[in-house]
Amino acid sequence: MISALNKHFMERKIIKTLKLWKNSENRMPLILHGARQVGKTYTILSFGKEYYKNTIYFNLEDSKEITNVFERDLNPERILKELAAISGQTILAQDTLLFFDEIQASERALTSLKYFCEKASVYHVIAAGSLLGVAVNREKYSFPVGKVNMYTLYPLDFEEFLWALGKEQMVKLIKDSFENREPISLHDSLMDLYRVYLVVGGMPQAVLEYVNKQDFDFVLASQKNINDAYIADMAKYATPSETTKILSAFHSVPAQLAKDNRKFQYKIIKRGARAHEYETPLDWLRTAGVIIKCCKINEGKLPLSAYADYSSFKVYMTDTGLLCSKFGVPANAILVETHRMDEFKGALAENYVASALVTNGFIPYYWESQGKAEVDFVIQKKGGNIIPVEVKSSERVRSKSLSQFVSKYSPAYSIRISAKNFGFENGILSLPLYAVFCMQEL
Repeated sequence: MISALNKHFMERKIIKTLKLWKNSENRMPLILHGARQVGKTYTILSFGKEYYKNTIYFNLEDSKEITNVFERDLNPERILKELAAISGQTILAQDTLLFFDEIQASERALTSLKYFCEKASVYHVIAAGSLLGVAVNREKYSFPVGKVNMYTLYPLDFEEFLWALGKEQMVKLIKDSFENREPISLHDSLMDLYRVYLVVGGMPQAVLEYVNKQDFDFVLASQKNINDAYIADMAKYATPSETTKILSAFHSVPAQLAKDNRKFQYKIIKRGARAHEYETPLDWLRTAGVIIKCCKINEGKLPLSAYADYSSFKVYMTDTGLLCSKFGVPANAILVETHRMDEFKGALAENYVASALVTNGFIPYYWESQGKAEVDFVIQKKGGNIIPVEVKSSERVRSKSLSQFVSKYSPAYSIRISAKNFGFENGILSLPLYAVFCMQEL
């Protein structure tokens, strides 16, 4: 848990969702999940302190006494009395936020959320935990399906990163330019900040190090700690033989992205590796919130999921900062505008966009046509429109593949994300790389 965040830093978009949950007539206990160290604990505690008279925090990983409360039976009335006694605080139906952290440590506590929903819905209950632990640690008791609200917290996106730097006015300018499809005068400065974000990423501890010290050595040290924590999690929830395969798949991600064709190849993990050996380890990494899988579609038609080829996919890391640290890329190689490492910068920009799409609620696919044309991403909007998205790390933006997709499927418009300024011509919306967060407004 991070204890020294400034006011700007703690602005997370999910707070808006939590406020809607608090005021909902159909409110159920809420589970907030996400990768390790994305800021779940701090976000919920901040929300509780701002919007409730009191917040009572229980860490189920740290205390056997608390987990024992759930062992006798799952009667919410009894559980509430005992939790009040342990905490020394009065639990008020509408005015207290009950926060169960690391809920995956107790199967019974997780199951109890069903009974809080059915028999004690006036109480406000939030649980946080590793989705991985919740998913794999189910031996005896059922998951409370249909009895909980579930949300995911991701690393800070570029908009939240600007908030952390105290640059709210820049966010407003980006949104205005997006809305009006007009160039922005601060384009070069924003491209510089985008490159900083690529190196720092959105993991709260790494952002905090950058905000406080402006020193990339401290940022890198925090990123290595986070990657180590992921590895520790793997050993915690998987058998030794599974852990070996999970680690091999995890360590192969930079090499997968370094190829011209970024399609995932099992032989990159090790010679002779087969899909059946590594499908489960990859699902494990995806469930843990460490990677994003982007599957191929054979047709750009509605619904995209019906045309997905799940045997062909690309893998991206959830956070670009963690990717840079795994690559061992010096910060200056990204921050300075040269043609040095152009191929890697292309992969990094693609990874950044994949992560931003997921954060904004899209399921990213990519399109390939008989190996002759490939569009980086294809997304399906809520209204049903299918939109192709091309990503370029520089201002060189010509793309035969995008033209082929448009010719074949006639989308309402296309999106090109690049180092160029805002614009709209020939049915192509030009978005600068720093403005991808605006796509949630589409």
